[in-house]
Amino acid sequence: MFDKILIANRGEIALRILRACRTLGVEAVVAYSEADRSSLAVQLADEAICIGPADARRSYLSVPSVISAAVVTGCDAIHPGYGFLSEDENFAEVVRAHDLTFIGPPPEVLDRFASKEGTRRLLGGYGLPTIPGSVGMLRDDEHALEEAARIGYPVLIKPSAGGGGKGMRMVRTPRELESAIRVCRSEAKSAFGDDSLYLEKWLEDNRHVEVQVAVDRYGHGIHLGERDCSVQRRHQKILEEGPTPALSPAARAELAERAVHAVVAAGYENLGTLEFLVDARGDAYFIEINCRIQVEHAVTEMLTGIDLVAMQIRIAAGEPLGFSQADVQPRGHAIEFRINAEDPAHDFRPSAGVVERYHAPGGPGIRMDSHLFPGYEVPPFYDSLLGKLVAWGPDRATAIERGRAALDELVVDGLTTNVEIHKAILVNDAFLEGRMTTNLLDRVGSAAFLAAAARS
Repeated sequence: MFDKILIANRGEIALRILRACRTLGVEAVVAYSEADRSSLAVQLADEAICIGPADARRSYLSVPSVISAAVVTGCDAIHPGYGFLSEDENFAEVVRAHDLTFIGPPPEVLDRFASKEGTRRLLGGYGLPTIPGSVGMLRDDEHALEEAARIGYPVLIKPSAGGGGKGMRMVRTPRELESAIRVCRSEAKSAFGDDSLYLEKWLEDNRHVEVQVAVDRYGHGIHLGERDCSVQRRHQKILEEGPTPALSPAARAELAERAVHAVVAAGYENLGTLEFLVDARGDAYFIEINCRIQVEHAVTEMLTGIDLVAMQIRIAAGEPLGFSQADVQPRGHAIEFRINAEDPAHDFRPSAGVVERYHAPGGPGIRMDSHLFPGYEVPPFYDSLLGKLVAWGPDRATAIERGRAALDELVVDGLTTNVEIHKAILVNDAFLEGRMTTNLLDRVGSAAFLAAAARS
């Protein structure tokens, strides 16, 4: 096991990693930007070190700054969390070159799975069904038009790197495609430093289901069930749950088994999440893999009782998984609500400011992962995630009822949050009946969705 880990991230995930280190008896150093000097993770850390100004490019995304912080503080490993440098194979290679361990897939594994289009072909070769898409990256507008015509409209433009919905657009006509390509290239370049794009056939009224896998360096792999991430806005997840209501127990088991078989055969290592789109007939198609811990990992932890962050660290330290698939016994139902600093009544406009009052809900089956405290100033420089409220119950109906009560109890005064959209989702018939699709919110717009909930 490691002696000291540098946590190269911020917000709730930095705090979550810190707590996992504590359970493992490992010292932790929190790397922070000047904007996060007073953050809760910094206050609770064994040690903290400033790595630069608020601008993420000069702090959390600065490889020299992060490496220097690890070396200066005597760390032997770096945990990147999610986002920032978490899936950067070049960063992982630099970490290794400085005799440090990257907590995540090794650099050669990250490189193998770096291209979404390439990964689709790789895992498709190991038996995962894939959505029809472009052959290779889009070279130019003419190539994009040719591939879209071959695939058939509507199509989804996707960046080869990154995630979070950035650089993605669904288009229905050649004219839309030409204008959207330029926007997507610009967004992808700005967000990920890579403007490579490819196309996928767009599935109308699709569901988004993902499978959590873990593979140690000895080739022993397991899955930890699946999560349903269909409630989104503009391809960004806002609510996740498990197990998915989109598939039967037999179909869920088959999908998870195929997923873990494919990644083991392809030489994957550490935690990973395979994402699938499920069409109206219940057929699942692999779209991408996330080679890191997910924001929604808490859903799986509530269902299985397994600490996924600690598992990440143990695998990176060279330990075997230590248990088999039969030992993973998910129970009940869990729903995660992403609590963001944004205004759903005004097209999810970002919010920032000082937290005047904060109260985390409690009670049976309730978990709140957050870095908030009264007096904390939410900076405007980073993503809007304030925390994750998770409600567990022995069944979906109980989890929903506990979620309603917890949302009512949650207090975050001083800035606008998206709590009201979650309350609206929990009275929506499509959600209550488990029929939600990825366009649940985008079909009508957030303001209209809120108004409909108020009338119900």
